Amino acid sequence: MIEAAEAALAPEPGGVVFLPIETTLSSIARYLAAFRLGRPVVLLDPDGDHADLIERYTTTEVHPDLALLLTTSGSTGNPKLVRLSAEAVRTNAEQIASVLDITADEVAITTLPLFYSYGMSVLNSHLIRGATVVLERTGIMQKAFWSAVNEHGVTSMAFVPSQYEMLRRLRFDPAKYPALRSLTQAGGRLRTDRVTDFAQRMATVGGKFYVMYGQTEAAPRMATLPPERLDEKLGSVGLALPGGTFTIEDDEVVYRGPNVMMGYADTAADLALGDVQGGALHTGDLGRVDDEGFLFITGRRKRMAKVFGVRINLDDVEKNFPVTAVAGDDKLCVFAEGISDDEARGLRTKIAEWLGTHFSGVEVRTVDALPLLPNGKVDYRALESSL
Repeated sequence: MIEAAEAALAPEPGGVVFLPIETTLSSIARYLAAFRLGRPVVLLDPDGDHADLIERYTTTEVHPDLALLLTTSGSTGNPKLVRLSAEAVRTNAEQIASVLDITADEVAITTLPLFYSYGMSVLNSHLIRGATVVLERTGIMQKAFWSAVNEHGVTSMAFVPSQYEMLRRLRFDPAKYPALRSLTQAGGRLRTDRVTDFAQRMATVGGKFYVMYGQTEAAPRMATLPPERLDEKLGSVGLALPGGTFTIEDDEVVYRGPNVMMGYADTAADLALGDVQGGALHTGDLGRVDDEGFLFITGRRKRMAKVFGVRINLDDVEKNFPVTAVAGDDKLCVFAEGISDDEARGLRTKIAEWLGTHFSGVEVRTVDALPLLPNGKVDYRALESSL
């Protein structure tokens, strides 16, 4: 199938290949064919409207090292493209396969869209070891998904935090899936009590739970927390992947490694640029590294709000309360799923006391469900626009 996709792609005009990648063999074959041909490929949401992006980045001039282009995760209306070399993509796949001990007998299942860097990473890290990937499109809320897990002997599954919340509501029990050996988590911070919960669930069947940390700009993973160190390092996202290092510079987490992007592309002309990063990625995350090299993320540089003139780290709010926090007009606005009006008033009082401010500086809104981006992350822009 890859050879056939190569034959179809080869005569197409040069420059980048725009691929709305579906969870299908034909889409994956075209993705891999582009790699073989040295044609940079842009992975896109198959349900999205990409006419403006395609027009913006159509060009015949591309750098010879450029292999993969991904839109920056988040909710901005005018995303940049992350420029990744083939070497960065392959290296990261090998790094992950190494720390997760992926072998040819592993069986993963698609739990995330392939245009999302974490979903793509699962595919890459299994293919590079000759492992199996089950293409399942129904989603974890559907019975057919779990039937496929058992039918195909799935050994590992990858989820983002919102999916782990769904699994709790589904009363996920790994004992129902005899082949399952590991779960991985990335795509945002998972509350420490949830980490402990799922680690314990997997431990009851002799399985492992991996906390991971990454960004699209690192192809995309940078760290993993060894399951055997989870209890003593709870709250950490782990150690840098093999070949990578973390340093803290002006409180910001800086990652250096062979999987760092070449740089961003704001225009088509940027696709002809070489590596401008030099293997260094300023993550925008605040954090600390302990004496053993374990990284702890403490917040985001730009995730700040002001309440009566006092700066508040929104990530700190989310760590201490079961809410999603955004900045309002000189107030803190938080969203909580499925709570009553009385519970909302009580929550507002508790948050205000924790902040040491008047309760009028905190607004609590109840929602049936948080808006999510296609990659499963919370759509903060949608929440901000609702204020």
